Amino acid sequence: MTISAQVPDRDQINPSLAERPTHGLSSKHPFVVDSFALLDHRTREHAIPAVGAPPGRYLSFEHGAVTMLIALERPITHIGRGLIADVRLEDSHVSRRHAILVYRGSGSRILDDRSSNGTFVNGHRVTQADLHDGDVLVLGRVVLRYLEL
Repeated sequence: MTISAQVPDRDQINPSLAERPTHGLSSKHPFVVDSFALLDHRTREHAIPAVGAPPGRYLSFEHGAVTMLIALERPITHIGRGLIADVRLEDSHVSRRHAILVYRGSGSRILDDRSSNGTFVNGHRVTQADLHDGDVLVLGRVVLRYLEL
């Protein structure tokens, strides 16, 4: 099932805006959840507000009207539901070992770690993909944005 199939009124929107991978998703839609609620307490404690954040690589999410950032300080960051994950997501749709974010001199890359429900970048299921500033990541029901400040 694709995101467009989950949003029934998508045909009635401006076609140029429909090109954006998250356009049409609303917090009232059952697929979209508050990402903050699905982060474990360790990850929540390390999240910082986007205003005044130092330069670096981040995963961002919305918490109310505030954009929060999770710093990607290590060259390899594990994302998943398991206790060993660096960014732990408490969502049954996320695998214990869901994805790996890798940073090398040429940039960042996300690798799907044999997850059950897949890793999506800008609406496309990927096994691996280079990340660019502003890319939207969907892991289970969690929507995050990759940022480089």
